[in-house]
Amino acid sequence: MPLSNVCGLVYIAAFGIDAGESLGALLSSGPVTPALVHMITDARGFTWLSEDDFVNHFAHDVDPAKAKIMFAVQQALAGSAFGDVMGVPAWKSLPSWYMVATQDQAIPPDAERMFAKRMNATTVEIPSSHVAMVSHPNEVAQLIKKAAAAVPVAT
Repeated sequence: MPLSNVCGLVYIAAFGIDAGESLGALLSSGPVTPALVHMITDARGFTWLSEDDFVNHFAHDVDPAKAKIMFAVQQALAGSAFGDVMGVPAWKSLPSWYMVATQDQAIPPDAERMFAKRMNATTVEIPSSHVAMVSHPNEVAQLIKKAAAAVPVAT
């Protein structure tokens, strides 16, 4: 979808990277979080979470059987993505909403709060792991509905 048709942005326990920043630089600016301690990069340069870190830290508030399924079908991140530098982020020009996952073990909750603050995002906090959309789907849906109701539909 072209950005001009987007009315607002909703971030759920996400990185809010600013112009000139990279994911790798942000991750290296503090201690490694429990969910990312044992990241594995395969021979093709794709990065994966270990099963233990995924189940017990990334998705620690999800039923363990479901978290193991999520682990099995996780999508790898290209290792090169850690060095990609952000251009002008969309949140600079669009209204934003941000859900801070206060029990996130992938992105520190204080970092999430910092991202939300610099975005000037409407912010809610929820006691959730990194995958709030799985463990707290109703709260996530309510935030999306609130954001959708707050902005006019672009045509």
